[in-house]
Amino acid sequence: MNKVLVVEDEPKLASLVADYLKAGGYEAHCIENGLEVIPWVKANAPDLLVLDLMLPGRGGLEICRELRTMNDASLRDLPVIMVTARVEEVDRLIGLEAGADDYLCKPFSVRELVARVKALLRRPRIPVSLKETGLVVDEAAHEVALDGKKLDLTPVEFRLIAALAAAPGRVFPREKLLEKLYADHRVVTDRTVDAHVKNLRRKLEEIRPGADLVRSIYGVGYKLELS
Repeated sequence: MNKVLVVEDEPKLASLVADYLKAGGYEAHCIENGLEVIPWVKANAPDLLVLDLMLPGRGGLEICRELRTMNDASLRDLPVIMVTARVEEVDRLIGLEAGADDYLCKPFSVRELVARVKALLRRPRIPVSLKETGLVVDEAAHEVALDGKKLDLTPVEFRLIAALAAAPGRVFPREKLLEKLYADHRVVTDRTVDAHVKNLRRKLEEIRPGADLVRSIYGVGYKLELS
C-alpha cells in the first residue's frame, strides 16, 4: 500500500484529503507544521508528498528544495504535489522550479487531487540505453547519468528526458510532452513544459558546460541532440 504524507495546516481539509486517499487505497498521514516534515519523511519514507505552500514553522518551497538536494535518491525523487491558495501563474512556476511535480490551487476538488496522486505514482516504464552518446537512462533504478555522472532529477524531469531520449533527434511538440509528463492528461499551459525543460537543461549543463542537449524548436517544441 502506497504511503502518502499530507502536509496541511487546515485540519478539516487535511482530514478530508486523508479520508479520500484512504478510500482510494492509500495509507495517509497528516502533518500541520513544516518543521516536522523532513524528519518524518526520513523516518517513514512515504511514496508521495502533498505539500501546502504556506505552513507554520517552515514553508513548502523550502521543504521541497531541501528534498531535491538530499543524498538519498529515494527521498530526493519523492513525488511532490504542491498546494496553495495563491493562484498567480508565477507562484505555480516557482513551485515547479523548486522541484514540485504537480501543483493545485485552492479551492480544489479532492477527487482531482486523488487522481493526480494516482497519476504520479503510475510512473511510465521507458527503457533507454544510449551509452555511446554518454547518456544512460536507467528506468529500473530511476536514474539518469551523463558522461558517467548521475543527474539529480525530479520524477517529472526523469520522465521528460526519458521521453526525449526514446527518440533522439525527434522534435516533440509541447502537447505531446505534456501527455508523457502527466498521465491524467490535465489541462496545463505550455509554460509548464518550459519550466521543466529549463531545470533539466541547467542540470545537464552542470555536467557538460556549454552543451545545448535539449534544443528548442521555435513554435514547435523540443528535441534531444546528443551528437
